Amino acid sequence: MKSRTRNGLLVGGGFLLGTLGLKALTSETAKKCYVQGIAQGMRAKSAYETMVEQAKAEVDDMMAEATYINASVEEDKAERAQTVEVSAVDVAAAQK
Repeated sequence: MKSRTRNGLLVGGGFLLGTLGLKALTSETAKKCYVQGIAQGMRAKSAYETMVEQAKAEVDDMMAEATYINASVEEDKAERAQTVEVSAVDVAAAQK
């Protein structure tokens, strides 16, 4: 077979294959498959968003607890410092 004939057949075959592929992609069965794929993707996205929201809520709870603990520690330090100052004043007054 000549090169020119072979090239012509390949071009014609490619055109035919492309036309059939386009028909297959736009068929009703293919559209149903696309819709099912998109629906599953949307469900996966929803599940992922739910997990992320739960994780954010847990992190917010931990941050609130940590803030409360730090505030308690600071209050205890302030009370101890005040007690030490009062004790030092009492000792100084007793020595006079």
